[in-house]
Amino acid sequence: MSRNVLVALVLALAVAAGAGSAGVFGGAEGKDGGARVAGTREARVVRVVDGDTIAVLVDGRREKVRYIGVDTPETHHPTKPVQCYGREASAFNARLVGGERVRLVRDVEQRDRFGRLLAYVYRARDGLFVNAELARAGYARTLTIAPDVRYAARLAALARAARAAGRGLWSAC
Repeated sequence: MSRNVLVALVLALAVAAGAGSAGVFGGAEGKDGGARVAGTREARVVRVVDGDTIAVLVDGRREKVRYIGVDTPETHHPTKPVQCYGREASAFNARLVGGERVRLVRDVEQRDRFGRLLAYVYRARDGLFVNAELARAGYARTLTIAPDVRYAARLAALARAARAAGRGLWSAC
């Protein structure tokens, strides 16, 4: 077997193996046949759970999505009371994405330990990077969990600037 044939065979096997395990973020084409970036999906927000979690309808399936890189005060934790600025963060998130079409972009891990999709969330109508907007406006602290660190430095800089300016939770809590 020639080297080129062997390389082609290995690549074909790798692609085939990845296709079955890709889950919600898998595939190279949208339903309309148009290309999309690997690890990116379009969805519609059907519920805002809290400041950093939404429920979406993606490919006919309802999924919970946890924003990567940010953490807002709790409003629905089973063992913690509602935290300072939690209701405000939830309301702000609802204003940003409630009922909107969004683009979900994964980093390394597809799901967290609770089964939620992990994503950087962009509002489809204008490309607003929702995770970053929460940090910039002072509704979220950063939460960096390796290996999902693609925008960790950017989110940290936005949260530092919000804290320095006393925006949002940084002046209220």
